[in-house]
Amino acid sequence: MALTLEQLNAASLPDAVALLDGVYEHSPWIAEAALAQRPFRSLAHLKHAMVRVLAQAGVDKQLALIRAHPELAGKAAVSQQLTAESTNEQSRAGLTDCSPEEFARIQQLNAEYNARFGFPFILAVRGPRGLGLPRSEIIDTFARRLGNPPQFEREEALRNIHRIAEIRLNDKFGYQPTLGNDVWDWHERLARHSDPGYAEQGQLTVTYLTDAHRACAQHISHWMRESGFDEVEIDAVGNVVGRYRPAAGDGKYLMTGSHYDTVRNGGKYDGRLGIFVPMAAVRELHRQGRRLPFGIEVVAFSEEEGQRYKATFLGSGALTGHFDTAWLEQRDADGITMRQAMQHAGLCVDDIPKLKRDPARYLGFVEVHIEQGPVLAELDLPLGVVTSINGCARYVCEMTGMASHAGTTPMDRRRDAALGVAELALYMEQRALQDSGCVATMGMLAVPSGSINVVPGRCAFSMDMRAPTDAQRDALVADVLARLRAIAERRGLQYTAELAMQASAAPSDPAWQRRWESAVQDVGAPLYRLPSGAGHDAMKLHELMPQAMLFVRGLHSGISHNPLESTTSDDMQLAVDAFSHLLGQLAAEVA
Repeated sequence: MALTLEQLNAASLPDAVALLDGVYEHSPWIAEAALAQRPFRSLAHLKHAMVRVLAQAGVDKQLALIRAHPELAGKAAVSQQLTAESTNEQSRAGLTDCSPEEFARIQQLNAEYNARFGFPFILAVRGPRGLGLPRSEIIDTFARRLGNPPQFEREEALRNIHRIAEIRLNDKFGYQPTLGNDVWDWHERLARHSDPGYAEQGQLTVTYLTDAHRACAQHISHWMRESGFDEVEIDAVGNVVGRYRPAAGDGKYLMTGSHYDTVRNGGKYDGRLGIFVPMAAVRELHRQGRRLPFGIEVVAFSEEEGQRYKATFLGSGALTGHFDTAWLEQRDADGITMRQAMQHAGLCVDDIPKLKRDPARYLGFVEVHIEQGPVLAELDLPLGVVTSINGCARYVCEMTGMASHAGTTPMDRRRDAALGVAELALYMEQRALQDSGCVATMGMLAVPSGSINVVPGRCAFSMDMRAPTDAQRDALVADVLARLRAIAERRGLQYTAELAMQASAAPSDPAWQRRWESAVQDVGAPLYRLPSGAGHDAMKLHELMPQAMLFVRGLHSGISHNPLESTTSDDMQLAVDAFSHLLGQLAAEVA
């Protein structure tokens, strides 16, 4: 019989510890300390209480917990000495059915890993969906993590232990993240579509108006209809728009959504999570026969990444009236213009101006997105409320000095362009660290026609500077440009710095941010606020209506724009629950 929170909250401390036995391997002290925080409001509250206990326990206790875990397919498994929980997990991942070659490889990895780190390799082998990882993925992950720095790997082991504990708690409480599983499954099914050249390699790439892109649009529109949306259309730029009507015909709409295109060889969740989370919430309203005082418009934006054409935020920009008609004549790598691609897809170019939304018809825009960064993962937090989408300035630059012989030119007589740029790169790092939330990156750095025995006379480089507010961004840019000028003068160099792109910061609307904060707390997750360093469709809608975002934790230290990008169905469930709580708050306010 499944355990309940009521039972756990009412039990004596010894009984409550016994009820949580086995959640953390041979470590009942974690449950005992966490139980001091009773009563628990939700399973998410209990999970985080245990996470905090371990975070505050110190390195020695953390290492003891890691070492209490058995090796994967190791001696304890062979001799059948695993705990019931570990036996179940390793069996569900197929580790009891390894081929001789797989078993030998895992034993080799176990030996190398223990020699490097001094503790066993920990992996939540039941995976992000809870069904079990393929053995090939387990082995690949094992080999990849061998290259991690020791402190990072210790932290990664603890993150996996928390995931193991989460799944074990789900089992104890008979809990299934049903909606999160559905959202997970939508992602998996949509990821079957990928552009030619990438699909054959098992890589996910979906660029604007390719066959894979159009197939994604058809699937999303089909799932929207199945979910109970009243109207579903593919508009003049390829956005998939689903509308769930308000209780009264004259009600306003809440707009939400994100993009379904991807970067090349990208991940499954960037953008798409913000489509499927609200879809799941609308489906629940439809199943319950409920209408709200406002309608819900979910937009799967056709393009955000700027991969096929140099036209980022094309989908959301069309809704704000900022579609640049000059884009239509851009050509892709095969010489196909955007206009031709749109006509081939059956889109009506002449209807694009009609897509601009009237802000008077909308309450605001909210977006759910995978974090695309390490903050939530490192803090073991499932959700985060975005305070602002950072403003950005990008420069394409070149430093010019004098190419000369590397052996005969004295150090004090050189005009080395590359060293000047290197000095600037270090300053960018130091300056960004001085202002909270700021980041500065020199992502491209090259010595054209460089030679091993020539002092560089030219150095081409880029600068990307971002900050939570425009004032912070402008101050950062001003200081970096001033240092560039000073370095050039001191070293006898010349430079050019061309502004390639500038975007304003999009601070979250205070009222909408508070609604997200309340929703996160309502589901029992701890409240955490953070800025977004990446750009999102919300920053375009910000030009037209109030907006705010919710971040969902990513696995593998939050990596994104990468095949390793991932999150769990449990965190997806919390995102759906939070979105539904936000709808409930708004309904009470609007009624």
